[in-house]
Amino acid sequence: MLTKEYISKLKNSDNGVLNRLLTPQRDPSTLGFILNNLGRLPSNFDGKCLIPLTIHNNDKIRLLAVKNIGKLSDDSYLTLLDRISGDDNNTMVRREAISSIGRMRSSKAIPILIKKLIDLDPKVVIQAVRALLVFKNNSKIKKELLKLKVHPNELIKNVIEKEFAPVKKYDPSKPKHKESPDFLKNIVVNGDVLSILKYVENESIHLTFTSPPYYNARDYSIYQSYKEYLEFLRDVFKEVFRITKEGRFFILNTSPIIIPRVSRQHSSKRYPIPFDIHPFLIEMGWEFIDDIVWVKPKASAKDRNSSFRQHRKPLAYKPTAVTEYLMVYRKKTHKLIDWNIKQYDYKTVQESKVLGEIDKINTWNVDPTFDKIHTAVFPVELCNKVIQYYSFKGDLVFDPFGGSGTFGKSALNLERFFFLTEISPKYFQRIKENINQSSLFSNNNQTRFLYYEDFKVKATRR
Repeated sequence: MLTKEYISKLKNSDNGVLNRLLTPQRDPSTLGFILNNLGRLPSNFDGKCLIPLTIHNNDKIRLLAVKNIGKLSDDSYLTLLDRISGDDNNTMVRREAISSIGRMRSSKAIPILIKKLIDLDPKVVIQAVRALLVFKNNSKIKKELLKLKVHPNELIKNVIEKEFAPVKKYDPSKPKHKESPDFLKNIVVNGDVLSILKYVENESIHLTFTSPPYYNARDYSIYQSYKEYLEFLRDVFKEVFRITKEGRFFILNTSPIIIPRVSRQHSSKRYPIPFDIHPFLIEMGWEFIDDIVWVKPKASAKDRNSSFRQHRKPLAYKPTAVTEYLMVYRKKTHKLIDWNIKQYDYKTVQESKVLGEIDKINTWNVDPTFDKIHTAVFPVELCNKVIQYYSFKGDLVFDPFGGSGTFGKSALNLERFFFLTEISPKYFQRIKENINQSSLFSNNNQTRFLYYEDFKVKATRR
């Protein structure tokens, strides 16, 4: 009976028995088990028994044979692997062949790898790039790799940009990653968000979570056209990008909306806001990370099925909308998440850990909140989740459409600082009421409520 232990014994002894076991005529399941459990191969291992398996009719067997050849670090197999990387009809096998060549770290492989940089399969090209980066200080190789800055594949371009990005000089005047301007902490400003943000310096905030006003669905957000509405959001989120710290997050809560029909002779119009704004965000430098679906109870949504339930005629079906999207974006950077985390001291990281039950899937069941003044209020539970998952204690979080101020209340409760802007005087007053009525806000929080002109004076006098 074949076992992992027996295979390990065979690979470290004479290859005779192993050669007989690895004949192409043997059933694929047995071959796969042996190849998958060879593990690290001894330096004296004779790989000739693997060569016939590189033309096996089973894709998995060919893949595992190539992978094991790569473990040998023997550049005498370069010609074989070069042929496989060009001729095999399975992209994973071709990719593994280039990966095996790369693991050899042999200068003899350089011509083969350069040749693969023009392969039509991006996966093969990426493997060749990874292998060549070992020699990136070689001027010839650097020149070849830099040609890929205009490659049509975005992942390849991103790798090249990251690897050859100029080193940024240290700027002592730039605030540290964990720091934010004091004049923005725990402040609510009544005014136009674009005018206000002109006085906020670059990379001031750590997290933005917002739900923009619905298109022509509120008395203070009237636009001449849907195009004008999207352009307004684009301008706001471009400013949010500017003031967001490197590698930090922007979470946008939106959903498609329905504009009621003008009369029974006309149709209603449905606008896919999250999908239409997405291309603008990618273009300005946000990197899409996740989509989280906020699911509300059925009873909280307007029933769109009443007519269809009666007549049941095809084409007229309209599902009741019980979901909204939380689109999660990150300010594009070549630095990994770990870099952001390392900007904080050990104590802050430990105290900011998300405790208790976490959301394991991208659907969050959260009941909506209703307010006597504001008709579209963030639930506290939703704010708490976003703040805990995407910020650290002491961070500055921002909502450009402050609404009733729930995000600010949640931020303070979770020991973050907040910055809110709100154009509506009515909602600005509502935020004041909520803050003053909330037991979460104490005098020590020193929450300030400013009108635009007062904020402008304070910002320019710093």
